[in-house]
Amino acid sequence: MFDYETTVAEIELKVRKLMEENDRLRASEESLARQCAELQGQIENNSIVINKLKEQNNILKLGNALTQKGDSAEIKLRINQLIRSIDKSLSLINKSE
Repeated sequence: MFDYETTVAEIELKVRKLMEENDRLRASEESLARQCAELQGQIENNSIVINKLKEQNNILKLGNALTQKGDSAEIKLRINQLIRSIDKSLSLINKSE
């Protein structure tokens, strides 16, 4: 004869194990979601820093070009590039806010 009580006990045990595994996976998912959010914040901060450094680099290049005797058309071109870069940076900053 088939032992129904044993079968039911085995099923209950398996269900409990599955529920525990489900809880463990949910906790892991929440932890990973928090880490992902932190990393996204770091990416945004690093992008802002990179843009600022690019601007500083362009300013230094422009200053170097101005101190050297050179073609005024080239200097005007660099000034225009710098202005466009600043405009792009400002629009990115405004979008992130």
